[in-house]
Amino acid sequence: MPVVQVEAQLPTDELLRAVGQLNQSDLEQFVSQVIALRAKRQASSLPRVEAELLLKINEGISPEIQARYNELIAKRQAETLTPDEYAELLRLTQQVEKLEVRRVEYLAELARLRGTSLPALMEILGIRPPAYA
Repeated sequence: MPVVQVEAQLPTDELLRAVGQLNQSDLEQFVSQVIALRAKRQASSLPRVEAELLLKINEGISPEIQARYNELIAKRQAETLTPDEYAELLRLTQQVEKLEVRRVEYLAELARLRGTSLPALMEILGIRPPAYA
């Protein structure tokens, strides 16, 4: 992960400006880590089952897989993807989709435990469906 130079005591708006310097891949990784941190903090005040579900919901894919996935998508968009890379992209897409399915299953279980709907729970947690959905 790149290093962003900031002052020791940093107001939130300056921190946001510093984060804005990250490239897309590093920004996605950073956001995933922030979401995981938030989940851990929320989990400490929740019943154990809900806490475990929140941690699973916010797990995400590894930064390495995300970076490679993004790289292959960029190559596909630039029409420079080799046949081997295409096969790798298909494998990674299946892997990412399986993780997303599990995430939705965990969200549905948490919604059931809380006696609410999935859309309402997603709103409470600040989770938005992907733009392509």
